[in-house]
Amino acid sequence: MSGDAERPRKPPRRPRSAAGPLRRSVLHVDARGRARMVDVGGKGATRRVAVARGALEMSPPAFEALSSGRLAKGDAVAVARVAGIQAAKRTSEIVPLCHPLALESVEVDIELDSRRHRAVVTATARITGKTGVEMEALTAVSAACLALYDMVKALDRSAAIREIVLLSKSGGRSGAYSRPR
Repeated sequence: MSGDAERPRKPPRRPRSAAGPLRRSVLHVDARGRARMVDVGGKGATRRVAVARGALEMSPPAFEALSSGRLAKGDAVAVARVAGIQAAKRTSEIVPLCHPLALESVEVDIELDSRRHRAVVTATARITGKTGVEMEALTAVSAACLALYDMVKALDRSAAIREIVLLSKSGGRSGAYSRPR
């Protein structure tokens, strides 16, 4: 056996040409291309708000049971709302590079769309802090949609979570963002 075979192999390095532009545009990597948590210690606190949306599409019978409150598991809308709020508060435990935040407010609204047989979930997260709350709003929507799926799956296993997106954000160095329509 040669000495080379005994040395642990290092993962391949990202080419320098790709790391340079990536480093300038993505703050979650260090100079060597490794994942890291962004240092927000030097940033000032600003009022930040993020709004996200997603939907659960389902069959007409599942939608009818949901909208009429006849699901075997109970009040799906109330359960989904609480699931979304809980998830937003625990985002940093789910998404590895997110900072733990002391959220000031999380609202989860669920609108039942009878024409398209879907529940539309909108979450709004608010904080006065050094980092944004986009991930908290997106996590709230994701968890609420998952909770709704759990509540209707006995009637419709083909129910589908659709288009979880950031609608808007405000505050911070990058300013405001609104999703194009």
